[in-house]
Amino acid sequence: MDYQLTGNINQTSKIGVILPTYDEADNIDKLIEDIENLNLDASIMVIDDSSPDGTAQIVQEKQKKYSNVLLCSRPKKSGLGTAITDGFKFFLSQAPPPKYIFTMDADYSHDPQDMPKLLAAMQEYEYGIVIGSRYSKGGKIAGWPFSRKIISKTANTIARTSLGLGLQDCTSGYRCYSTRFLREAISNLHSHTYEIQIETVRQAALKNFQVKETPVLFVNRKRGKSKLTWTEIQSFLSYTLKAVWRSS
Repeated sequence: MDYQLTGNINQTSKIGVILPTYDEADNIDKLIEDIENLNLDASIMVIDDSSPDGTAQIVQEKQKKYSNVLLCSRPKKSGLGTAITDGFKFFLSQAPPPKYIFTMDADYSHDPQDMPKLLAAMQEYEYGIVIGSRYSKGGKIAGWPFSRKIISKTANTIARTSLGLGLQDCTSGYRCYSTRFLREAISNLHSHTYEIQIETVRQAALKNFQVKETPVLFVNRKRGKSKLTWTEIQSFLSYTLKAVWRSS
């Protein structure tokens, strides 16, 4: 793994939080504060791909206030999938690892106030994954243009029908994972970009872990630009088609 890590993990933390960032200087300070104020007994790991806007420097300032904040600085923009798997591998390497690991966007499209709800759902049954779902009953999206809704709905329909996933929202990145599931799945996670969301739910199905959807409100980022690119959409479609071929 090609990165520089600063900060020390709290070995008693029951929760790990992975925050991939690229140009999130407008959001990361408040987001860390909001997560800290939830008192979840968490270690927060910001994985920054050398943001030119100074995101990493803001995290370093937060480390002076909070001993449970880690900064993983990567030398270049390397993709959401590799950021998440780097975070998984780091937390799994700890002795003992956190019991649960959250992934979420750092742009406030995922409301940190929903974290206790996802955690409570996970603890009901010990699911492999609990997804903060935009499309299950009660889930909503605010502020997305019609074109983005079409892309998202189409991607979910392709994944759900092609791979036989009994989920309404296969592509949401707001999730709580059990480390029990991640230990079994980590060697099979190879995605570089957004297809990591499909890869993880597919691994849960293959390894007989239950996945639960909990409705959330997804809010379009208010600051900065969307990171989704056409190349990443192509990667998602390519992964899905290859997965279908392997399953046939």
